Amino acid sequence: MKLAVISHKVCRISEASPSGFATDGGFPRQMEAISELFDETRIVVPVKTTDSYAGLTSIVGKNLAVSKLSEPLGKDLFRKLLMPWWLVANSGTIWREIRQADAVHAPIPGDIGTIGLIFALVQRKPLFVRHCGNWLVQRTMAERIWKWMMERFAGGRNVMMATGGGEGGPSIKNQNIKWIFSTSLRRRELENSQPRYLPSDNRIRIIIACRQEKGKGTEKIIESLPAVRETFPKALLDVVGDGAFLDELKEIADRLGLTDCVKFHGRVAQSEVVKLMKRAHIFCFPTESEGFPKVVLEAFSCGLPVITTKVSVLPQLISRGGGILIENSNPPEIARAIVSILKNAEHYERMSALAIETARAYSLESWRDEIGENLRNAWKTPELASAVQ
Repeated sequence: MKLAVISHKVCRISEASPSGFATDGGFPRQMEAISELFDETRIVVPVKTTDSYAGLTSIVGKNLAVSKLSEPLGKDLFRKLLMPWWLVANSGTIWREIRQADAVHAPIPGDIGTIGLIFALVQRKPLFVRHCGNWLVQRTMAERIWKWMMERFAGGRNVMMATGGGEGGPSIKNQNIKWIFSTSLRRRELENSQPRYLPSDNRIRIIIACRQEKGKGTEKIIESLPAVRETFPKALLDVVGDGAFLDELKEIADRLGLTDCVKFHGRVAQSEVVKLMKRAHIFCFPTESEGFPKVVLEAFSCGLPVITTKVSVLPQLISRGGGILIENSNPPEIARAIVSILKNAEHYERMSALAIETARAYSLESWRDEIGENLRNAWKTPELASAVQ
């Protein structure tokens, strides 16, 4: 069975990659896992060829290949205005790849995934849609349209899954939509995880890793650091990831006289993120809005207790005891939470062990198998069901 994945994720040509392509984030690992469900997988994505880029991961998988689209021009409104011309140039490739496939996976939110979704419906292909954003919050018209489309078309051979979790299903309007968690961690990696211990010299390292945008709370962690250093004078902060807010964050650190204890790493490869986490002692993530932040699981897998907010599925993840939920993500409360975890070595080690235990419930293999089970249940024709293993 052949799967076509239609996604907006920009990839880059890479001579070091077996497929010839690479990209950032958890996309390569998740595509590798999905490819294990099929005989052949074709990833149809825009490819950027004009510059080099740090922090890339090779796109590999079982009989996996990449089909190139041109990269859409512009951002935000300008991108939307130019999309009709992009579609004229690329719709033939998307249509052909869907026609030649036995089934289609369209990750959304994203304009290209939406085009893939619509083309798959028109061609009556078995369809798997995965909503990767914050399903519980729709701020824009586009977000409301994506939710409407999933609630309108979920069911039968249209498998629709929303990233997140909760006691009830994602939608009261259409109970065919299911929750799916998000992860990039293989079982073998989780099995090798060991609990962490506090350093004897009190040289504490705090870390946050995410796209550095407003709403993630990185500025509040920086502002909490002076209070933390009253108890732990050697405390350091690693800020991992780039984004539009990064320059402002650097200005905040400079204004507070913290340039010697806050290190900005920018965008780095996933393997480097793990290395940075393994030398840290606590993960702080005072975010305002999330779907299912896999970075919290990555921190758990490294044995890091997590401080975060009561957003989306985070209370469920923290409930096993691997971290602390804060009521208000202000600097004083963040500082108090950090100190409360770090001041008791025995308590810290217990939280570290519980963090690893939580992460082990969310392996990439479990994610793949949950998706596979939903596809098998929906795609009941013999030629489809027999191919999804």
